[in-house]
Amino acid sequence: MLNIRPPDAAIRIIRALEASGHRALLAGGCVRDALLGFEPKDWDIATDAAPEAVEGLFEKTVAVGAQFGVVRVRVDEREFEVARFREDGPYGDGRHPDSVRPSDERGDANRRDFTINGMFYDVSADKLLDYVGGRRDLDAGVIRAIGEPAHRFREDHLRMMRAVRFAARFGFAIEPATAAAIEASAALIGKISPERIRDELTTILTQNNADAAFATLDSSGLLERVLPEVAAMRGVAQPPEFHPEGDVWTHVLAMLRIERAASPTLAWGILLHDVGKPATFTETDRIRFNGHDKAGAAMSAEVCARLRMPKAQAARICELVANHMRFMHVEKMRESRLKRFLREPYFGELLELHRVDCLASHGNLRTHEFCTRKLEEIQAEALRPPRLLDGDELMAMGHPPGPKLGEILTAVEDEQLEGRISTREEARDFARRNFPPPGG
Repeated sequence: MLNIRPPDAAIRIIRALEASGHRALLAGGCVRDALLGFEPKDWDIATDAAPEAVEGLFEKTVAVGAQFGVVRVRVDEREFEVARFREDGPYGDGRHPDSVRPSDERGDANRRDFTINGMFYDVSADKLLDYVGGRRDLDAGVIRAIGEPAHRFREDHLRMMRAVRFAARFGFAIEPATAAAIEASAALIGKISPERIRDELTTILTQNNADAAFATLDSSGLLERVLPEVAAMRGVAQPPEFHPEGDVWTHVLAMLRIERAASPTLAWGILLHDVGKPATFTETDRIRFNGHDKAGAAMSAEVCARLRMPKAQAARICELVANHMRFMHVEKMRESRLKRFLREPYFGELLELHRVDCLASHGNLRTHEFCTRKLEEIQAEALRPPRLLDGDELMAMGHPPGPKLGEILTAVEDEQLEGRISTREEARDFARRNFPPPGG
């Protein structure tokens, strides 16, 4: 017994295909994950049935890759990809085959990327079908390209980054010939669309062992081609009294190693928070990076634009980079300024970035603890007190429309946040005393 337990809906699809005289096997990543003891996210099925035959057997189907023989079948509110055994023709764009042709399971296994992804499982026979040595490499903890590695990477350039991702995710080593082919082929990654690079990097950043993945991206030559700004952090010295861990790159890798459950925006914020340091490096009385937060935010905006990051994600990442140094002054902030800082929409992620930043350097969490304590002490209403005045009331008091109204309203809210006023009448008195209307 292999202890591979697909959901009942997947078994029903396989049984229906077999009852119609077709071969149907679990394929690829689900077999790999099940053998490793993980619950597969998707259960993909490979078959010798043509797409039309699959569509004729099930009520709810969608042809999602007709040119590749892929049909999505919906059973019990779950969807499963059912793909015809195939062999691929030439890859003209470095990502997708120009053509495919039907094949058998052995041919289908041999056109896949890595041996650990090239196995099949026969549910009816409870038998692993391994034509490429995947089980051997799975047991040995090895990522190995199927066939000639350089050829695999010339077909689909993104496979180089996938090799790094799989190695880090499972804690595996990349087999020497496969690793050498990645280094030799690294320049090809520039032909992949920015969106695909972004998605692969985001997946790497939000899975286990992101630090190991980025170290491999760096040593393989891929990093300087997809994120040259990040690669530039390598070797940039830091003041040892604040950063005993070493250079900027070592610091960032340490942060990625500590943070194990980051959202995409937090993970990108960690990666990019010190990206401005190489450009702002100076050495006077000690090493300094004056304005690296501002410079880093501008560089992060360029990175996000180049990778076509969704606007909301890009804005949040840039906020994290731009504001990560504000904690230096947090204990000396006026109450109103502190409360405005604590209520920022990005503050939760920024506070976590700060915690990891400290742990990966000097280890002093005093500022983090101060902010955490303040958040516990201050009631939500005190952070966002109800507005006591609005623009219409100020105009009724004699103020003309314009930017000055916003300045007055901000000053009134500051008084609320400082705890000096709490009623509408106190707000009106404050405005009259400090902002008399023109001619009033």
